[in-house]
Amino acid sequence: MIPVLGLVVGVALGLFLQPEVPLWLQPYLPIAIVAALDAVVGALRALGERRFDDRVFVVSFISNVFIAGFMVFLGDQLGVGSQLSTGVIVVLGIRIFANAAAIRRRIFHA
Repeated sequence: MIPVLGLVVGVALGLFLQPEVPLWLQPYLPIAIVAALDAVVGALRALGERRFDDRVFVVSFISNVFIAGFMVFLGDQLGVGSQLSTGVIVVLGIRIFANAAAIRRRIFHA
């Protein structure tokens, strides 16, 4: 209940205050959001399989965001930023859809 309340308060504050993302951070924000979403969907799958561990979730969440952000930074430094960003999004997208499919199979016993 507390995480849901925190999410609602965070979204409400974001809509009310409308913070601006610094220009230097803008290329990394979409990748960070997708990486965080990957960790959350993975946690939901683990929760459904009754093997959720909060430490693993926190480490996965933080490391996914930092590694994905570093890969985009490295791609920018090498001059292949958009290609590497696309690769990161594709890999994380595949993981998200695989976890979502596992959750769906578990719910519908398919």
